[in-house]
Amino acid sequence: MKVYFVGAGPGDPELITVRGRRLLEEADVVIYADSLIHPGILGYVREGAEIHGSSSMRLQELVDLMAEACAAGKMVVRLVSGDPSLYSAVNEQTSLLERKGISSEIVPGVSSFSAAAASLGVELTCPEVSQAVVLARAEGRTPLPEGARLADVLHPSATAAVFLSAGLGEELLREFLAAGFPERTPAAAVYRASWESERRLETRLELLPERLAREGMHHQTLILVGEVLGRERREGKRSRLYRG
Repeated sequence: MKVYFVGAGPGDPELITVRGRRLLEEADVVIYADSLIHPGILGYVREGAEIHGSSSMRLQELVDLMAEACAAGKMVVRLVSGDPSLYSAVNEQTSLLERKGISSEIVPGVSSFSAAAASLGVELTCPEVSQAVVLARAEGRTPLPEGARLADVLHPSATAAVFLSAGLGEELLREFLAAGFPERTPAAAVYRASWESERRLETRLELLPERLAREGMHHQTLILVGEVLGRERREGKRSRLYRG
């Protein structure tokens, strides 16, 4: 009686982990976030297995489906986009499954922030420039903790990776400025990182809202902001991992 929550990665079907792929190949029932996950990943599912898209399901309907499959002795994989540890709504699903006596196992995946950095060809940490990465989102339908603002967790000395917020361009700009980021801080946005339809833009923080709107980059877009994105700031900065 166990459900496997598997991170599908950011898009490219080859970016799923070896363990995640093996579980997909062995599963009797696969439930996947069909509005977010590349359909090519279903090529790993064995012939005859049940496949269910979850985009039109309510939470309780989804949990009941997993529970019924487990009760029937079937191996269940719940496939989630990116990495399950970030903005995946896994907590509420595992909690309801536990009430039914069903345990869960989480299999990590590659996050979209990693795929976006790879697409841009940058390391998000750099000696003397940025030694921290802040993963965050702006307040939208899902509220932030009471009394909190995005500006409270941002800092100009860190690189920011902002999820699920590209449609809030002007609000994002206000939050970054309130956190002390200069208007000319390098910024980038990557839509559907690692998909065939990937698009990316590189700009300055002050121009980010305008560029996002012009490019129509709202959903499934990861935003990166920080000095480390500027090539001139990275040049000549070396770690102490190597001699010479």
